[in-house]
Amino acid sequence: MTTPATFPLHRRHPFWKLARIEAVLLGRTPQAVIWMAVLPIAAIIVLSSLHGTTVPNQAFGGLSALDVYLPIIMVFSLVMSAIVSLPGVLTTYREKGILRRFATTPVPRSYVLGAQAVIYLGIGVAVDVILFVIAIASGAEVPGDIGGFILSLLLVALVTLGIGLLVTALAPSARVAQAIGGVLLFPLMFFAGLWVPRSTMSPALRTISDYSPLGAGVRAVQASIGGQWPAAAALLVMVGYTIVCGAIAVRMFRWE
Repeated sequence: MTTPATFPLHRRHPFWKLARIEAVLLGRTPQAVIWMAVLPIAAIIVLSSLHGTTVPNQAFGGLSALDVYLPIIMVFSLVMSAIVSLPGVLTTYREKGILRRFATTPVPRSYVLGAQAVIYLGIGVAVDVILFVIAIASGAEVPGDIGGFILSLLLVALVTLGIGLLVTALAPSARVAQAIGGVLLFPLMFFAGLWVPRSTMSPALRTISDYSPLGAGVRAVQASIGGQWPAAAALLVMVGYTIVCGAIAVRMFRWE
């Protein structure tokens, strides 16, 4: 009588081995880390050091400039990770036939997508934690509704991932993917309030912002900072974009 083979409990799952390898490869391209991490961290440090940025301002609905721009910079970090950087890596793998070669191994090609998603979203979330700590230490408001704050950022992370995977699915090459990501960065961040804070937008612009993926995200995060549960409309907008972009990306994604 034979017994089934057993494996040591400490043996790492192939997915996490692949994720570790991909993380090491990413670490060899410091310019990517600079864009994803150093730029937003430098922005929040500069903003925190400016005089008067922690003083409540009626023009911002009673929030300080730091309270207003903290979620915007946090969203920017996720955009740089999931929409600008991630598609270029995956389309490069497709161009070089790496995804096709995975078909000849026991490791599913989907592990590559999952590993990249975990790495880039992990970087975005880690940077957001650093941004949050710096802002709070500099005098920003502690979110009045911490549950709504976490939920809102989670949905922002998911919606940026959905858009990033859609860019990956539609772009024919890495160069095109990076170009699309760079072009999307400007309107997405504009309606998120990077150049014109949402509270100072005209009614028409604010309405468009409310129905844009990142405008809805910033709206939800800012509401939670002010002690309110995020509006259902803002959460539903992000969920809707995530589902639609994710579904199209899955349908249109090409492995070869």
